[in-house]
Amino acid sequence: MSFADDARIRAGMTAQLAARRARIAAGDAPLGWKVGFGAPASMQKLSIDAPLVGFLMRGALIASDGTASLNGWSKPAAEAEIAVHMGRDLGGGADRATAAAAIAAFSPAIELADVDAPPEDVAAILAGNIFQRHVVLGPRDARRAGGDTSGLSGRIFRRGTEAARTSEPEAATGNLIDIVRHVADLLAAFGEALRAGDVIITGSITPPIFIEPDEDALAFELDPIGAVSVRFQH
Repeated sequence: MSFADDARIRAGMTAQLAARRARIAAGDAPLGWKVGFGAPASMQKLSIDAPLVGFLMRGALIASDGTASLNGWSKPAAEAEIAVHMGRDLGGGADRATAAAAIAAFSPAIELADVDAPPEDVAAILAGNIFQRHVVLGPRDARRAGGDTSGLSGRIFRRGTEAARTSEPEAATGNLIDIVRHVADLLAAFGEALRAGDVIITGSITPPIFIEPDEDALAFELDPIGAVSVRFQH
């Protein structure tokens, strides 16, 4: 059975993409896609063999060093991620070389999520768009066209102090080219497509950070590309 044939995936993606179409009809514009629960332990817990896929909208985009209101959120979390910027359309069934050639750039990103339900029911997680609330994008590096992750390292700062770091940014997410192929394949199975200009945030490179009520900011440095930060209003 393929990933898209899993009854939980079919139910969740059908509901999620209907919600996306409603958002677009209401005037929001698509930004791209996100993956979640791609760490090996998370996939094992949910009995899935590939990451879950959700959507990003431009209405959820916050400029770097901008402010996100967390008022009313249940359990706010931040994830430091690598964003892939697509330079070409990519259909389902693409090989690695074709997928790599479609990648135009990388950038650092911070995703903000509200874990407002137990993360156990795959269909419900997908229908709720994998808890997505906001995304913050940093500077693009076109030198990473083709999906080159060599030499990248990440550091996350909270309360002005380094909270986490990694010199293996794909260890928790899997290979980024394979993630792009997975997103393209899954979208194709549901009548959608990965387009030039889409952004894919590819999963947290370190464990998620749950934001405390007294925290006012978070920063992520993806060396040597650049940094991204976000402020919080509680």
